[in-house]
Amino acid sequence: MVEAIYATATWSGWNMLDQYSIDSNKCIEVPDFILEKIAFYSTPNQVVALFRIPQQTESPDTNSIFLVLDHIQDPGNLGTIIRTADWFGISQIICSSDTTDVYAPKVVQSTMASLGRVQLHYLDLHPWLLSQKGKLPIYTTHMKGAHPSKVLSGKKEGMIIIGNESHGVNPLWHDLADETIAIPQFGSAESLNAAVAASILMYAIRQ
Repeated sequence: MVEAIYATATWSGWNMLDQYSIDSNKCIEVPDFILEKIAFYSTPNQVVALFRIPQQTESPDTNSIFLVLDHIQDPGNLGTIIRTADWFGISQIICSSDTTDVYAPKVVQSTMASLGRVQLHYLDLHPWLLSQKGKLPIYTTHMKGAHPSKVLSGKKEGMIIIGNESHGVNPLWHDLADETIAIPQFGSAESLNAAVAASILMYAIRQ
């Protein structure tokens, strides 16, 4: 829920407030130097919005295709994954309890407002994943897995587990997986960035 919007006089979004059902009384025009003090960045955009943090629902909706993030530590990675999920119409992400805080400033900034459309749940992954085994498909990434398009294309439900930036997918999750996926490698890089790998897999779902 939007609590307030602070924007410069030249912000192009002033005429879109009605379109997004935003109360004009919540919108405050400020000069550039005030916006710089409000924002965390020395060169912010022309607008900063203040949102109320929503309460987490008790249990995720598993009647869809969604991501599971295991110990993702880089705020930029988490923000990019959220923004890309929004692009591909994936509205839910499950995070391990030790994944970086979704409301850290760098995460919020890098989502570019997609955080308002993608729901995140923080859970103790081990018991939760065990409880989901057999209820819906579980997919992990592995160098010996199948091509993403063969496994994910057109899938309507299931979870894709994205592993930690340094250590990859926890071996425990491979044991629970119904199928493993390998992103083809053509060069010599040691590994893919977690957000890039997640993006490729989300693209494969929509093929």
